[in-house]
Amino acid sequence: MNLVTLDDIDAAARRIAPDIVRTPLLAARWSEADRPLWLKPENLQPIGAFKIRGAFNALGRLAPEVRAAGVVAYSSGNHAQAVAYAAAAFGVTAHIVMPEETPAVKVQATRGHGAQVVLCGAGERESVAAELVERTGGVLVPPFDHPDVIAGQGTIGLEIAQDLPEVATVLIPISGGGLASGVGTAIRALCPRAKIFGVEPELAADTAESLAAGHLVEWPVAQRNRTIADGLRATPSELTFAHLQRVLDGVIAVSEGEIRSAVRELACKAHLVAEPSGAVALAGYRTAATPPGPTVAIVSGGNIALPLLAEILAEGQ
Repeated sequence: MNLVTLDDIDAAARRIAPDIVRTPLLAARWSEADRPLWLKPENLQPIGAFKIRGAFNALGRLAPEVRAAGVVAYSSGNHAQAVAYAAAAFGVTAHIVMPEETPAVKVQATRGHGAQVVLCGAGERESVAAELVERTGGVLVPPFDHPDVIAGQGTIGLEIAQDLPEVATVLIPISGGGLASGVGTAIRALCPRAKIFGVEPELAADTAESLAAGHLVEWPVAQRNRTIADGLRATPSELTFAHLQRVLDGVIAVSEGEIRSAVRELACKAHLVAEPSGAVALAGYRTAATPPGPTVAIVSGGNIALPLLAEILAEGQ
């Protein structure tokens, strides 16, 4: 199996630079003295999440005649918006398959970028997407199970290494594993002494179980769907799992209450709007005894429905 390399990520960074925001590292002045924290706010991307990086790299790598036939993607939300946004930028059609339980704010945003959205039942998105590929002749851009997508997400790791070369710990939200695979590959190459931890909800902690077992352990969809972190309900692929085995030092599982608390902390102290999936890295920082030294938590997305945000904020009053 060919794994993504630092050269792949370097090339992706050059390819996508005109289309993405190079997000800063924001110092969390209220963090612990022995673990000074920086936030990497990918919620500031044009579509509100890191997924734009992988989408632009994947579409940019397609031959023009292949891309012209259109693209197909499946996603619980942020990858859907990213592919729709990138497809519009390239002037090609996009058909996006989204589960029926996807928050309406993400479905509406995807349609707003001009994509044709097809809703499906739980656990059906891959098969429905395959049918669309057959019917439309478009090319599939998966949410994480592709080297070009992984390399695009890995550009976050390049930026962290450039802005904080002395980083001791990097905390990365984990679901399908594309983000952690890419970022982990870059950090391993450029900051080899840093520790890299994935963070996932306790209610969807299949990655932790898989790494402990040494092979993929897939949890039922209904079990993973219990978590409020709707962007972290996927399970790793063989490709991403191979990367995760190589780059991760461990996985931190966080509770639903800890995730909600992290959403509030980001809003009230960092003035950042984060969806539950985007707040898990901060939850991991708060709940796990990670090594001392400079720490980066990736805020992976901010696409949260306003009623849910209001509900979570009210819990802290």
